[in-house]
Amino acid sequence: MNGREAPDAGPLLLGVRHHGPGSARAVRAALDGARPRVVLIEGPPEADPLIPLAAQEDMRPPVALLAHAVDEPGRSAFWPLAAFSPEWVALRWALEHGVPARFIDLPATHTLAWEREEEERKGGAEGEDGPERGAGAADEDMRVDPLGVLAETAGYDDAERWWEDVVEHRGAGKGDALAPFTALEEAMTALREEYGSGGHGRDLIREAHMRLRVRDAQREFEDGVAVVCGAWHVPALRHRTTVAADRALLKGLPRVKTDLTWVPWTHRRLSRAGGYGAGVASPGWYAHLFDAPDRPVERWLTKVARLLRAEDRTVSPGHVIEAVRLADTLAALRGRPLPGLGEATDAVRAVMCEGSDVPLALVHDRLVVGDVLGEVPPTVPAVPLQRDLERTRRRLRLKPESAERELDLDLRKDTDAERSRLLHRLRLLGIAWGRPAASRGGTGTFRETWRLRWEPELAVRTAEAGVWGTTVLAAATAKAESDAIAARGLADVTGLAEHCLLAALPGALPTVMRVLADRAALDTDVAHLAQALPALVRSLRYGDVRGTGTAALTEVAAGLAERVFVGLPPACVSLDAEAAEEMRGHVDAVHGALGLLGDSHAAGDGRLRERWRSVLRKLSARDTVPGVLRGRAVRLLLDEGRLAQDEAARLMGLVLSPGTPPAHAAAWIDGFVGGPGGGLLLVHDERLFGLVDRWLTAVPAEAFTDVLPLLRRTFAAYEPGVRRTLGELVRRGPGGHGRTAGATAGAPGFGPGLDGARADAVLPVLRLLLGPDGDDEGTRAERAGAPR
Repeated sequence: MNGREAPDAGPLLLGVRHHGPGSARAVRAALDGARPRVVLIEGPPEADPLIPLAAQEDMRPPVALLAHAVDEPGRSAFWPLAAFSPEWVALRWALEHGVPARFIDLPATHTLAWEREEEERKGGAEGEDGPERGAGAADEDMRVDPLGVLAETAGYDDAERWWEDVVEHRGAGKGDALAPFTALEEAMTALREEYGSGGHGRDLIREAHMRLRVRDAQREFEDGVAVVCGAWHVPALRHRTTVAADRALLKGLPRVKTDLTWVPWTHRRLSRAGGYGAGVASPGWYAHLFDAPDRPVERWLTKVARLLRAEDRTVSPGHVIEAVRLADTLAALRGRPLPGLGEATDAVRAVMCEGSDVPLALVHDRLVVGDVLGEVPPTVPAVPLQRDLERTRRRLRLKPESAERELDLDLRKDTDAERSRLLHRLRLLGIAWGRPAASRGGTGTFRETWRLRWEPELAVRTAEAGVWGTTVLAAATAKAESDAIAARGLADVTGLAEHCLLAALPGALPTVMRVLADRAALDTDVAHLAQALPALVRSLRYGDVRGTGTAALTEVAAGLAERVFVGLPPACVSLDAEAAEEMRGHVDAVHGALGLLGDSHAAGDGRLRERWRSVLRKLSARDTVPGVLRGRAVRLLLDEGRLAQDEAARLMGLVLSPGTPPAHAAAWIDGFVGGPGGGLLLVHDERLFGLVDRWLTAVPAEAFTDVLPLLRRTFAAYEPGVRRTLGELVRRGPGGHGRTAGATAGAPGFGPGLDGARADAVLPVLRLLLGPDGDDEGTRAERAGAPR
């Protein structure tokens, strides 16, 4: 056919709106009437072998065709299909009627290559998701939205509303099955004559490829060809061109090797809010319009009522009736043939939500958009890593869901421990199916809480991670080893060691530990060492509950702690305010890490803890150390019981003496009483409170404005109840606070002495808290009749 014009007998061109339920119904009616011998569909031709999978019972839309570059799995494109997508309806019709179906869009091998070229041209900037990602050349700045132009021409300011009025509410597919397509083709032809390619420059190349594939089908099936494509392309496919001209447009296109498969998709990702450029704003509403056999508004408002009742809102059948009446009235006032989503939403807000947008947001999230997640059969092509993940997921009964849900794990149970290891391995591979969250069931190391949410992009991340191995365990191990070697900082390596223990990767630990030991030996920055120690200590604790060997970690942790002890005092000398504040965070981190280490592992003989207390004593006594660090060291020693309260009060008195500059004294106070528990020290220790009170009232006016921001930050961190109590103590004045009976006599809630009856009332509660084994010496003495 080279050089000859297209034959006069044209194919049946069915121009549609992607993800349009009205178009989907019209396509089904047109195909039922025309009975074509072959159905051509806009989509990547490499997916033709995947078409039979759409007939399987366990293939449930929304789904998407995923194409990714073999050498760069992260370079990918999606072609989403919902149950109400015209392309899906055409695909299913062909399979149900034994008619061949073929995809005719430009091959993905060129689409993905275009994307790479576009990124290189823009310096690596990312394009939009979708099959046309990266497409668009010089005229991209003037891209035309065809439906937007038609809606504006018809006097509408909303393209969605215009589409509902002219298609969804006009009974598309009823009567003359081809009438909707004829009208839409005429409109698009006028737009193409006015705007040309409309800024979609590469559409000309795509359309050339489509025309060639249509010619091939016509030569094979003569006049039994039906084409389902975007209405924008119909005028171009109807246009008479030569084969030579179309082939010339396709000559020299870049190529990359690609793989395609089916992946689950979600209604949320079909929406514009989900970030897919070719999506629709209300996929849940469109799915309802497509599925509802009749009375769509009444059925929709019934769904809304059911949802609100499930959320304990009072919604009766009378509310539904009134909402239907209001929606009908609004449609009449607005000149619409039937109520649309706007009228239904306004009716729900006024009648069922009492004017509140809070429950209306729930309706939008759950119904208008929705959390429907599609399914694909296990026989779809996949990389080996994907198959191993699927097998493991099914064995552990972890079902992918598009709605976020919490998963509480008890690591003492075998299944939960395996689930935890799987989720941690996936995070290490960059497959963020789950995110760790704070556990509401307790704080023990045997508990974990995850927030799970499956996004379609995770299929791309899985394919991308397939380069590391064929199983999740092998891939995570290889990735951990590679990350350890490439890590730049010591803290990165210690964090990786922690991840290896959480994910149970014994094969990666030798490499990680070797790199960790090398980096720790070479790193002389105390801040880096202090940052690394907490992760190592957490790793030791995880090893206890997960049954992982941690001997090598114990040695590294002990060595790291010793180096911190040696390097910390000189590193704390002559720091400015910002550096001192950062160093306080490191001191707290080391103190907390050694506290977690407790009386086990490297701290078994108590030497590490005692060495640390010696370091704190040095910091507290050096005048060259910033006040915030000296105050913090005193506070930590006091909390440890290694410093008497009299001595702490003496040190505070020295710092708050008139000879100390107010700014230095304020920094010391911030270090001493800042953070958790600092306010309670002042509440319950009359001497400390009095020292701070007297110093603060004696600060000169010219210096007060300098110390106020620091003090305000210190006291603002206290809990509201502590701040109120401190304010009450200040209001009472000297002698009106303290812990003695005389100091508290006459104050609200305090008597002249101890109240034995009130104290006895606490004992039953203590017995419940302590349990049957909590029989302490005081309880035994009480039973024997001894005084408490």
